Amino acid sequence: MSDQAPSPRRALVTGSAGFIGAALSHALLDAGWEVTGIDSLNDYYEVPLKEARRARLTARAGFTDQVARIETPGVLADLFAQVRPGAVFHLAAQAGVRYSIENPRAYFEANLQGTFELLEAARAHPPKHMLLASTSSAYGANTEMPYLETDRADHQMSFYAASKKSCENMAHAYAHIYGLPMTLFRFFTVYGPWGRPDMAPSRFARAILQGAPIEVYNHGKMKRDFTYIDDLVEALVRLVDRVPDPAAPVAQDSLSPVAPFRVINIGNADPAPLPDFIAAIEAATGRQAQQTLLPMQPGDVPATWADTHLLKELTGFQPATDLRTGVQHFVDWFRGYYRL
Repeated sequence: MSDQAPSPRRALVTGSAGFIGAALSHALLDAGWEVTGIDSLNDYYEVPLKEARRARLTARAGFTDQVARIETPGVLADLFAQVRPGAVFHLAAQAGVRYSIENPRAYFEANLQGTFELLEAARAHPPKHMLLASTSSAYGANTEMPYLETDRADHQMSFYAASKKSCENMAHAYAHIYGLPMTLFRFFTVYGPWGRPDMAPSRFARAILQGAPIEVYNHGKMKRDFTYIDDLVEALVRLVDRVPDPAAPVAQDSLSPVAPFRVINIGNADPAPLPDFIAAIEAATGRQAQQTLLPMQPGDVPATWADTHLLKELTGFQPATDLRTGVQHFVDWFRGYYRL
């Protein structure tokens, strides 16, 4: 292990050109952190959007980054040794439930191999706190709502979800064996400005603005705990100082009994029916959607709903951006960025 101490106000953000990673990096910079990012700028979705996010960050004082694949052996080890971050936010991943059916190898490499490289780098150069992105999809076939962090999560419905749950298990093992403090956050359908074009908000907004039909799965009989990007980022910034300590549990805690490891939901705790979300986009665009109703897609789930009592107990914060307000902010950005 390195004998150099980690810097308490220096953060490493993996996936820094991604939707959440870029937004988090800006928030950390605003709060006075030095931020080092790493992103592969892969072509899973439009690279110019990732480059535009990255350009906004590289223009700011206090931000440096590297373009590289985290699963490449030695890349993260070298970066940890150079930066010595006090906090690590691991957001780099191959995302998307449906694409994991088409190309599961991408999930094995980015999510499993990439997280392994991260954990090995942290073992050699321990930070004060590691916050790793998981997903509400980890709850899988669970039908009891809202989802509690202490619920069993054994039956994932997609390879994407299985890869993220596997990352949780890997992280727990490293937390136990090496005493690495880990917070695994499960987020719920994040949306907002600079969002991914493969997700429903962008797909729906584009189709509605262009007069094309939108594909509505399970005939619209779905609910999602839509979480506005600024709320997610606020929660993460507040959580960085809430380092898991098995000797200091709080109410309704998910702390491991054998490791400095915690799982926490970050959601709006207010699931919205899919028709309400579509109506919010219609209101924001001033146009009516043409809907093509389709059956449920493989690997998908009909509803998600976060219990956020643990987040509130730890941080005093509860995401609360209402759907209409958040969607209006998103559509305003979308129309300006894509000139629609």
